[in-house]
Amino acid sequence: MLIFASVAALRLSSEWNMSYADLIPYATPGFVAFGVGAIVAGWIADKWSREGMIVIFFIGIGISSILASLSSTPLQIAASLTLIGVFAAIYHPVGLSLVIQGRSKTGLPLAINGVFGNMGVASAALLTGFFIDSTGWKAAFIVPGLVSIIIGVLYLFFIHDKQTNEIHSSTISATKNRSTPRSVSRDTLIRVFAVIFFTTAIGGLIFQSTTFALPKIFDERLGNLAGTATMVGWYAFLAFSLAALAQLVVGYLIDNHSVRIIFAVVALLQAIFFFVMIKMSGVAALIVSIAFMFVVFGQIPINDVLVGRMAHSEWRSRAFALRYIITFSVMASAVPLIGWIHGQWGFNRLFTILGIAALFIFSATLLLPKYDAVTSAS
Repeated sequence: MLIFASVAALRLSSEWNMSYADLIPYATPGFVAFGVGAIVAGWIADKWSREGMIVIFFIGIGISSILASLSSTPLQIAASLTLIGVFAAIYHPVGLSLVIQGRSKTGLPLAINGVFGNMGVASAALLTGFFIDSTGWKAAFIVPGLVSIIIGVLYLFFIHDKQTNEIHSSTISATKNRSTPRSVSRDTLIRVFAVIFFTTAIGGLIFQSTTFALPKIFDERLGNLAGTATMVGWYAFLAFSLAALAQLVVGYLIDNHSVRIIFAVVALLQAIFFFVMIKMSGVAALIVSIAFMFVVFGQIPINDVLVGRMAHSEWRSRAFALRYIITFSVMASAVPLIGWIHGQWGFNRLFTILGIAALFIFSATLLLPKYDAVTSAS
């Protein structure tokens, strides 16, 4: 989904004679589908098969990506991006449920999974910049699409190779060994989920704004350091790759320390770095960008851990889906917002808004319980 951000910023705006602000909104329907589809995908996975839904995810998103490469008008690419969003919606509610199934400490497993996801985010800008300079923007959609289809077929063979009774026994064992959410009062439960949903919404705005706009930010702020699309891609890859390590750090910390404290520190650092970024350019802009991406990515496993500790395995995919439908709905609205803010005032205003948003998250984290209800694995 992030391939389009680089393609739009670095090639299509000139090839189709459209401004960046005019082109970006065509990605909005895909992010809407990304959010709305999550609850449907989670329900089907809980009722049918999580493994089967992952097969559909790989093959479906691969075919949709290839269709995007065939687009010759903004409406055609918007339709293809919407299909990509439909299949991409499967991964988070279904994949995360598979990751934590049968585990008691979930912070580090979710963080490890997140690192691989972040490497995908990093590779989007890097590979897109490379293909734009060497082959063309269409290849940036075709190659990942083909790879995804191949992985889906291989995964299908893998799960079909298992004996039916082995699958059933594995599922039963995981169900018996799952962690059961601790008993907490109704008021505490409401407060924790209120914080989860609020910070999920604001965090989705921050994550989408930074990851989607970073190639364009580098294109404008790095000057001679980023003279080609490939160089912009490399710098984005560097920022995302280093930021991915934050999830391992945060995942370990929330498995062993207070979620409330870790969450508050991460949010406060986000606000500081966004405000600092307003006046930055050149090498300084690159360093501060890496810093704010580090803490933005570091927030990712925190809400997932909170949801996982509160939800039973039988409806965990739907619980994750509810969290992610909030995330993706906000992410969808962030796409046209980025284009509008950039067109009216530039990125300085965007960083101001993101800094204020991070302060809202910091304030919300202070409402989490101080005691052990959400600070250790259930």
